[in-house]
Amino acid sequence: MTRIDFHTNLPDKLNYACRLARKAWAVKGRVVLLARDRAEAAELDAALWTLADTDFLPHAMAGDALAAQSPLLVSYAGDPGFGAALPHHDMLINLGREIPDGFERFGRVFEIISTDEDDAAAGRQRYLAYKKNSYPLTHFVAGKS
Repeated sequence: MTRIDFHTNLPDKLNYACRLARKAWAVKGRVVLLARDRAEAAELDAALWTLADTDFLPHAMAGDALAAQSPLLVSYAGDPGFGAALPHHDMLINLGREIPDGFERFGRVFEIISTDEDDAAAGRQRYLAYKKNSYPLTHFVAGKS
């Protein structure tokens, strides 16, 4: 069953998602980063290139010809490249405000929640929906020990 990890109270979701992807890639993890929309996916793509001067995070857009060789994929809600055609389903980092279609294909889902109240409220609704369906949940609150 898919494990769901909530990471909340984050001031910069994109930066956090990039650092989480870097951490997963360092241990040979394969990750799909799911943005809210095409514009946020473009921001995420740029952020992965510029995360740090010394880091290179190999990634491609879902549906790209290089997707099968890329350990990190960027997609967005409604992207035709997101879905069963994805070359891997290890981890999903969700930056959106809804439960992604097909999330259950992934071994692990990270729900990234900002400090914005609307985003936090949407995160609480997703948490309750996952809990209602008995998914294993963990919760990490940024800034707390």
